[in-house]
Parts: sequence; C-alpha cells; structure tokens
Amino acid sequence: MRLTSASDCGRWQALSVIAIAVVLSLTTWFSATAVTPELKRVWNLSDTEVAWLTNAVQICFVVGALLASLVNLPDLTRLNRLMAAAAATAALANAGLLLEPGAASVIVLRMITGLSLAAVYPPAMKMVSTWFLRDRGLALGAVIGALSLGSALPHLFRALGQTLPWQLVVGATSIMAFASGLIFLLLCREGPYLFSKAVFNPKEIGMVFRHRNLLLVNIGYFGHMWELYAMWAWLLTFLGGAFLYMGDTGFGFASAFTFLAVAAGNRQRLPASAVGS
Repeated sequence: MRLTSASDCGRWQALSVIAIAVVLSLTTWFSATAVTPELKRVWNLSDTEVAWLTNAVQICFVVGALLASLVNLPDLTRLNRLMAAAAATAALANAGLLLEPGAASVIVLRMITGLSLAAVYPPAMKMVSTWFLRDRGLALGAVIGALSLGSALPHLFRALGQTLPWQLVVGATSIMAFASGLIFLLLCREGPYLFSKAVFNPKEIGMVFRHRNLLLVNIGYFGHMWELYAMWAWLLTFLGGAFLYMGDTGFGFASAFTFLAVAAGNRQRLPASAVGS
C-alpha cells in the first residue's frame, strides 16, 4: 500500500521523536562505566565491584527483557506509558549513585537500571514498527543507532569535562533519562499498523523451547552481542592504561576514543520480516 505524503511525514516525525527519547534514556546504561576510574578511587572499590557496575546492567537488561516477553508486558499496558515509567525509574536509579551508597547498594541500583532499560528499548522497537510497513528495516536501524549513541554519550560528557566532578556526568544522564520519560509520555504514541494483542498463557512458554527453529534463533540472539558489550565496557580501562603508559595521566583522550567506538554503533542483521516491503 502506497502511503500518502502526509502519512510519510507523520511516520518520520514519530521515528525522530522516539529515537531522541531512546538516546536520552540509554545514557544511563554506561553512566557509571564512564566514570569508573573516579568511582574506584573515591569509593575504594575492588576490581570485582568495578566490573559489576557494568555487568549488573547487562545481565538485568537480558533478564528484564525475558520476563517482559514471557508475560507479554508490552501488550498489557500502553507502550508510551510503559517506556515513560521505565525511563523515569532508570533516571532515579542512576541518580541514586549521587548519594554515594555502599558498593552493594550501587550494584543494586545498576541492576534496577538494567531492568528498567529492558522496558524502554524493546518496546521502542515495537512502537516504531507500528508506524512503518515500508522502510521498517531502516526505521528499526535508526532505533538501534539511537541505542549506540545514547550508550556512548556519558563518555563524551567525561571527555569534555574531565576536570569536572564525576557527579556532573551522573547528574546529566539522570536528567536526560527523566526528560526521555516525559517525551515518551507526552509526545509518543503508536502508529496505524498495530499488532494484535497477545494474552499471557503460561502453557505457551514451553513452545519457546519446543519449537526448534525459534529456539535456534533465540540461542543465536542471546549470544550475539556479548562480545560487543564486553568491548564497550572494557575499552575505557584499556585505553586509559594505554594513554597512561604513554605519559598521559588524564582520561580525556581515553573517554573521547571510547565515545567514538561506542557511537560507531553495531551491525545487526534484521530478519526479513522486520524489513518489510
């Protein structure tokens, strides 16, 4: 079906607003990672505790996405309200770092951040899909790019303000995430190509494991990004050590190069059903 120019304008506008909100909310993903050297020094964290500042977000994002899919959470509530609440929760959990709690509490806050972001990024993909039949693959790619850019921004903040307190990076990302919640709530809505609502049926959970093709796809998807996120999480430490070895005692260059690497994005092959005609 050929869309009119008016509907074309509306769908690209919707994509732009959703992508901006995703960028703002995803700044909380690596907010602690971007200031790891300061947090380790100020809070006297062990190497294991430092690693969990990032691991907690990654693991709980996966857990949150799985739980949301099992109970069909995006079908039980309006997508914009779900994403708004999740972005606000991520903002509050991220802002909790400013209270400088103990290491255990920090890790819990990072876990909450990961769980919250699982209710932002996947629902955003679904919402964008309701606006597109034609060019759906391009639209989904824009959301994936928004995730990469949002994840990279804390490193840019650190690079531009390396002499400023780490609290400014955490505070800025918290404000941006809260702003994204307002954007989701007030400016985002589903498009004309709505998906049918799914009803939660616990008996169908086993189909995920019994359906061979679906199981293989899920296994491949579960593992396809761990090496990339491991690199994103490790790169600042590696570059910081490299520049220190070369005589640079600051983390400005390391943060800048880490921003560029993360912002460069990731290559994700979309299924043919997502691309559309």
